[in-house]
Amino acid sequence: MVQTIDTASFARSMRERIIRPASREILIAILAGSDQEQDLTLPTNCEGLGRVHHFNRIRSCWPENPLPIDPASKALDLSRVDRLQAQVFQNAACAWRCWYCYVPYNLLSGDASKGRWMTTDALVKLYASEPSPPAVIDLSGGSPDLAPEWIPWMMRSLRDAGLSESTYLWSDDNLSTDYLFTVLSEEDRRTLIEYRNYGRVCCVKGFDVESFSFNTTATPEGYEKQFDILGRYLELGIDLYGYVTLTGPDPEAAKTGVPNLLDRLQTLSERLPLRVVPLEIVSFTPTDERTKAEGKKSELADRVQRAAIEVWSRELEHRFSKSELELNIADVPIR
Repeated sequence: MVQTIDTASFARSMRERIIRPASREILIAILAGSDQEQDLTLPTNCEGLGRVHHFNRIRSCWPENPLPIDPASKALDLSRVDRLQAQVFQNAACAWRCWYCYVPYNLLSGDASKGRWMTTDALVKLYASEPSPPAVIDLSGGSPDLAPEWIPWMMRSLRDAGLSESTYLWSDDNLSTDYLFTVLSEEDRRTLIEYRNYGRVCCVKGFDVESFSFNTTATPEGYEKQFDILGRYLELGIDLYGYVTLTGPDPEAAKTGVPNLLDRLQTLSERLPLRVVPLEIVSFTPTDERTKAEGKKSELADRVQRAAIEVWSRELEHRFSKSELELNIADVPIR
């Protein structure tokens, strides 16, 4: 039996392990030689701390995923593409333990032996030293929102290196903490808000309380807190997008859970669902190893997400006009 996570206390513990504010260092996961490396299609780079990821718009039997392809293309004035390379760095901790996560849990525990302490100046130097570095940098994890300073520090380092106009910065956020408001300085928050080539994607875990806990192993109140945090992000005026994972333990629950989720998103902003992309949960090596001990969990979750995506697609067609559904995701107004 997996112990249920108390998000607030566990997040504090994880944050303490991965950030050194005085020296402006972040614990970055070492990908070379890790259990994650065998799932990578390209060798690790940046001295084993980074990887190049190909974001693909087209997915068979699943809605398209334009993130971060379209926001990055708009910011950098690029033509439409269906495939985009990004330089990925992962911080070494997360407050949740989503069973479908592609990252091994030992890279999410704030273990200093699995990471390297790095300043953002050093990360940018490694990135710029790569042959033909991608124009997009993805700050991933782990959970970047455990150390929200990472993003504005990276922005300043890119500016200092003369790269802020030629690169697009993208960061992931799993909505587990409000640290952007409670620990980030006003100066850092202002830097984040005013930086032009930046987009933030927030991942909503599940479509109701039960699916949230099923996915994250966290206590149920975290489901509603996701929307409180998301609402505060919207008020900042940053370029905001969303993912949602539609797995859970009950296929029947999707019939009411997905419409309720869309209602909740529209309460924050009427067109916000048009900036949210359902992620298809697929198998990775860590996922397979975790679910072996839990019998048919992955098979059940797959049935649920197949049922849920049908409801999601049908609801979008009911709630929005054809012209709204055809909008470039980066052009959807949400304020």
